[in-house]
Amino acid sequence: MTESTIEDMKLENAYSAVSATYKGTDIDIHEACREMRETTPVYEGDFIAQFGVPTNAGLALGTRPNFALFKYNDVMSVLRDGDTFTNGFIAKGFGEAFNGLTILAMDGDEHKSVRQLLHPAFMPASVNKWHDRIDEVIRRDYILPMVADKKADLMTFGLDFPLRIMYALMGFPEDDAEKYRKYAAWSLAMVGGNQIDPDKVDDAKTTAKQASKALYQAINEVVVSRRAAGSEGDDLIGRLLRAEHEGRMLNNHEVVTFAMMLLPAAGETTTRTLSSVLTIMFTTPGLLEKVRDNRELIPKLIDETVRYEPVATFKVREVAKDVEIRGVSIPKGSFVQCMVTSANRDEEAFENGETFDVDRKAKPSFGFGFGPHMCIGQFVAKLELKNALNAIFDLLPNIRLDPSKPAPVIEGAQLRGASSVHVIWD
Repeated sequence: MTESTIEDMKLENAYSAVSATYKGTDIDIHEACREMRETTPVYEGDFIAQFGVPTNAGLALGTRPNFALFKYNDVMSVLRDGDTFTNGFIAKGFGEAFNGLTILAMDGDEHKSVRQLLHPAFMPASVNKWHDRIDEVIRRDYILPMVADKKADLMTFGLDFPLRIMYALMGFPEDDAEKYRKYAAWSLAMVGGNQIDPDKVDDAKTTAKQASKALYQAINEVVVSRRAAGSEGDDLIGRLLRAEHEGRMLNNHEVVTFAMMLLPAAGETTTRTLSSVLTIMFTTPGLLEKVRDNRELIPKLIDETVRYEPVATFKVREVAKDVEIRGVSIPKGSFVQCMVTSANRDEEAFENGETFDVDRKAKPSFGFGFGPHMCIGQFVAKLELKNALNAIFDLLPNIRLDPSKPAPVIEGAQLRGASSVHVIWD
């Protein structure tokens, strides 16, 4: 792929390409996990291979012993123990497009140090300050312009608005919408570099590296400009420019790198979560009316969707020392596949776990991860989703599925979601 092609890359195409890469086989992942949860809670072998999707380990997954876990307590134990179950291998898998510089691939003190730098910008105290601005952008720039049409594919809105908001929160200029859409396309191309199809590996890696270079240069321009202007602002880049790290100020390269670490997930996970929230809400009898009439249920709708249909269906960790789980010996250097989508439906943790229940009593699930690597942007995502749903209810009266279009379907062995949600309103 040439540099000019990188410049011409479209967000919608990049998003669709990632969806296609992670869609996988037609095997029902929920059914496959249910069977294993009941019969073989610790499976020796590469369980994920049957789904035909990449993992963060890249091609290395097939070169080591693999074990898969399906029960809630086992997955929780692994995800919370970052010393025994590590992430450094990601630098040579998914992290190749980032030259290994991604927070996902960090362990121990290095990871704690970087999280401490990034955390303040993404905690509720900071995020909640954005509530009114997020609400205004969603209503003014997205929902109100479509009101007169009386029909839409909500995923056109769902793809765009989380990116605009997240990029603004991080400190990118908001005067050119096409710029952040281009940056988002590049970050998705980097995700697409994690390819297991041997016929596509070389092209995907080349594209990912070119996208990485272009994105680095774009962020660097913003960082240089912001530093020259005085490093002000409560956004992520402003905070990083003023931050101290190990007794010194961060240089431009470090600020660019830290910002770049977060961009592939910025918005993309929110988009897929919104698609699942909407799909479940519109296809579950009575749920739409129940939530519309009682907006206090919106956070519960989001949390239950994240449990029931997590975007990331599994997490992979490398074992740093010999361990034993449920009597199964797992040697050092093995990969452990934590089947999040199974743990989130484990009947021993969630009563009627295979049933969507918006009134379910709150309990931690793993849709946003767990432990040291829990998603740093989850509070932003939840605020965006809550505001989006309220705006939809307020401005699109009697909204319902478009009977002339196919009903939305949640699919994908990894990075699950619905590709479209066609609706009409009065």
